[in-house]
Amino acid sequence: MSEPASRRLLLLASKLGYQTRSFAEAARRLGVEVIFGTDRCHRLDDPWGDAAIPVPFERPAEAATRLLEACAGQRPDGLLALGDRPLLTAALVAGRLGLPGNPPAAVEICRSKLRQREALRAAGLPVPEFTSFSLEQDAVGISRRVRYPCVVKPLVLAASQGVMRANNPDEFIAAVQRLRTLLESPEIVVLREPESRRILVEDYIPGREVAVEGLLSAGRLRVLAIFDKPDPMEGPYFEETIYVTPSRLPEPTQQAIRDGCERTVRALGLFHGPLHAEFRINDAGVWPIEAAPRPIGGLCARALRFGPERIYLEELLVRHALGLPGAELSREPEAAGVMMIPVPRSGVLESVEGEPAARAVAGVEELHITARLHDYIAAWPEGASYLGFIFARGARPEHVEAALREAHARLRFLITPRLPVEHPASGRLPARAE
Repeated sequence: MSEPASRRLLLLASKLGYQTRSFAEAARRLGVEVIFGTDRCHRLDDPWGDAAIPVPFERPAEAATRLLEACAGQRPDGLLALGDRPLLTAALVAGRLGLPGNPPAAVEICRSKLRQREALRAAGLPVPEFTSFSLEQDAVGISRRVRYPCVVKPLVLAASQGVMRANNPDEFIAAVQRLRTLLESPEIVVLREPESRRILVEDYIPGREVAVEGLLSAGRLRVLAIFDKPDPMEGPYFEETIYVTPSRLPEPTQQAIRDGCERTVRALGLFHGPLHAEFRINDAGVWPIEAAPRPIGGLCARALRFGPERIYLEELLVRHALGLPGAELSREPEAAGVMMIPVPRSGVLESVEGEPAARAVAGVEELHITARLHDYIAAWPEGASYLGFIFARGARPEHVEAALREAHARLRFLITPRLPVEHPASGRLPARAE
């Protein structure tokens, strides 16, 4: 595979953390120049030395204009958005530069769990019964009208943050109050999400859950991987743990998932770029849970490798964004998986033990502890960040799953309670300081 000519990639992300660095490193290995766009404070004078363009992702039209002005004279040849917040800005920039991307209207639908449910229902896909209400409405009255079990969700936020199952009216009222506290916390309010004052309630869908990683090229969907989620996703919270591919589901079921993904993409109007989608499977069929026009989150992209050179998903997506050779490579035949190391309880991470023993497990290839020592980390449903990631490969999916579980069992995390301290801006105590 020949090395590409020098290109320029615009990489949009809310924070320049480990996922962003992973994509930037993949681009630089290809000799690609990277321009960062992020929504950090514009008053900071390049504190991390990355020359990132500060833009307000909560105001996508303004953010797109700023990016285009800043990139005048160094026009990007492609762009990638990581996470949900930059997606609409990316769509607007792509449209104005004539780069392949998704229609802004389709991205707006995907950014709202409510609008996505409405679009899927209108297209005839199986969706649960759902309703939406504002934080100002009476949860007690609403609790008498919903069916149980149900799932309470914010319309915005990712990584299952704020998502809770309720089996009866008392649990529903408690879940709504807990979600209200989260959505009114300074950490969420500062994001200025337009739908952060509304809540979605839908029937709980029983069954197994899978994730699909896909890639759209001018409307044509290519499924890169179907990930099994072997741990039951039954609530009361929905923190994810293990992803393993290839799927062990029967081939007819996998084909039904691929077909459901095609229908989901068409219903949402998505056209070009990465896709991450999640589905539930039961006797009634394949139910789309959510689809997002972005790559899988965190470091999870490292679970997927392609072609004889075993390039990671990050490089594949960079090549695709820039129209370079190599984006068509097939996934390696070996089974692979990742564990997003769960947060057992909220508190301050004081120490991590057992890393050498975990890395020594047969089949384990990488272990990354991404949570910083002495920082506060929140458990689900308030949380949205994992302690780290474990990667394994093997001849069969069950071997990979066993290696991930064994490595995790060898790790020890000391997490101590955090004393409640008033927020300096709001004067409020943190949500559920535990």
